[in-house]
Amino acid sequence: MSTQSKKKKMDVYLHGQCLCGTIKYKVTRLESKMAHCHCSMCQKFHGAAFSTFGEALKEHFVWLDGEAKLKTYTASNGTQRQFCSECGSSLIFIPSNYSGKTVEFSLGTLDSPIPEKPDAHIYCNSKPDWDEITDTLPQYPEGRN
Repeated sequence: MSTQSKKKKMDVYLHGQCLCGTIKYKVTRLESKMAHCHCSMCQKFHGAAFSTFGEALKEHFVWLDGEAKLKTYTASNGTQRQFCSECGSSLIFIPSNYSGKTVEFSLGTLDSPIPEKPDAHIYCNSKPDWDEITDTLPQYPEGRN
């Protein structure tokens, strides 16, 4: 496989924030995995058919303002979801087996354009029956293997 065809980490300088602007962050290097998550918890948390998350190593994700306004919801399966206590914007997902190395954040909170696109649909077994996936991205019944 050629170097060009391999997906690489991207050095970027991205800014994001919640709906009301109370919480702001920057990302200086985006990891290559991005996915549309169709699990029922993401549906309820985001109020949509799916959520789309990007990932950054912890050292490449910096809270600029309002971190104290983050609230955390812990689900029965041990996953955590962080949101703005002022406007309710969904910002962060923390898996139950969290290693502490990465930050998974909602791509919808970015104000900056990104050079990459999501590369998969995950938890498709939970997809609502009224939603149809029409792109050619790989679809996983649960998480990625």
